[in-house]
Amino acid sequence: MLEGIVRESIGKRTAKQLRRDGYLTANLYANGVENIQAAFKRGEFVRAVRNKENLAFPVKIGDTELNVVIQEYQLHPVNGDAKHVDLRVTVPGQVTNFLVPVITHGTPIGLKNKGVLVMSKKRLKVRGAIENMPAKFDLDVEPLERDASILVRDIDVPADCKLMDRPDVAICGVIKAK
Repeated sequence: MLEGIVRESIGKRTAKQLRRDGYLTANLYANGVENIQAAFKRGEFVRAVRNKENLAFPVKIGDTELNVVIQEYQLHPVNGDAKHVDLRVTVPGQVTNFLVPVITHGTPIGLKNKGVLVMSKKRLKVRGAIENMPAKFDLDVEPLERDASILVRDIDVPADCKLMDRPDVAICGVIKAK
């Protein structure tokens, strides 16, 4: 379980000091839950996110244990390190929007015909309760020819979930190389 500290002050000065000390600042929030300003060790946070098996993962802030989902994050413009993260607290049974990651596997056939695989959407917006939410969308891009793509309407979602993106939007596709 990822452990963090509660931030006493939320000013820019203390946030910079925490970042210098190797911490990642975070906001934890949800509808009906009091907002929490927290900080996590950057390395431990990255390790916990990479090793998670579900969309939600547990964190402990002070004496409080919560399940959270990454809602948004900010990266440093030069070195690409995470500077800040917004975490949404998962409330069981509450229907809300979640951003579910998209992962591809396989080598498209169109790459042999001078094509390039392009990922248009790395995360899809899905509406539903956290209990019904998939951990990720795993797409097989093996059968994609050049100028072919996988659209939002081609994705299967669980019965109690709904995709909020437009159905005609491409998730990934193979385009002609320049």
